[in-house]
Amino acid sequence: MDSWDEVRTAYQVARSGTVSGAADVLGVHHATVIRHIDALEGRLGVKLFQRHARGYTATEAGADLLQVAQATDDQFTQLAGRIKGLGEGLSGDLVITSLGTVAAMVVPIVVAYQIENPDIRVRFLTGDRLFRLEYGEAHVAIRAGQMPSEPDNVVQPFTKQRMAMVASQSYLDRAGRPTGEDDLKNHSFVSHDDVDTRAPFSRWLMDVGGITDIAFRATDTRVMKEAILAGAGIGFVAEYELSNYPTLVPIMESKPEWAASLWLVTHVDLHRTVKVQSFLTFLKAHTKDWPR
Repeated sequence: MDSWDEVRTAYQVARSGTVSGAADVLGVHHATVIRHIDALEGRLGVKLFQRHARGYTATEAGADLLQVAQATDDQFTQLAGRIKGLGEGLSGDLVITSLGTVAAMVVPIVVAYQIENPDIRVRFLTGDRLFRLEYGEAHVAIRAGQMPSEPDNVVQPFTKQRMAMVASQSYLDRAGRPTGEDDLKNHSFVSHDDVDTRAPFSRWLMDVGGITDIAFRATDTRVMKEAILAGAGIGFVAEYELSNYPTLVPIMESKPEWAASLWLVTHVDLHRTVKVQSFLTFLKAHTKDWPR
């Protein structure tokens, strides 16, 4: 292919469905987009798009070409992220991704590392989306649950996030304190909105506790915590957070099966870089007494 620019233009037209949308993404005039499409179709001798009043729709030939274009664009993005990670040393962005519930444990250590390495700029990404290390979206991921199995990743055990079953005093004043595990089914609970959640403590509630009365559901752990504090029902918080919430009352002794395993995950292409190794060494040194 003589011109990647033309293929990339066609790819963006297919993604947006309009010339103007592709022009905005590429930062070019809409006439340039039309010229690229016309030139590419002329070179290949086939129509790549059906033009209609609402925009452009890829033909069968166009769909075949654009599938290859998407893969190539993804590979360029992946390569750019890895090259950037390889060349920065102890400076530039350090991108860490984790669940929001892990942040309170890890952020003080990250800040201490940044103070020792003032040329580092931290980006700490949280959320339900799984950031793709192979695309250079993060240098280090802290993930929970089963051992991650994505190819080309280096996975190391980090710690156990132990959980406590708690309720606010206002809830206990209203509903009474459970007398034991058998009494839990007579109480209201705060839990994740996803009934298929893999969180061990949530699974325990349903599988062992037989809990059916989930009075308050949410997708964000911070919202669940606020609901527990407000008295919506019994729920779980990380044990290390208990001291921050003196109004929360533990309901029973924490069980090992509630704990979630946490893993340090890096991509093989960035694992041995100076920045990643420096941060991992610092993190492990400051968490050596944490449960594994």
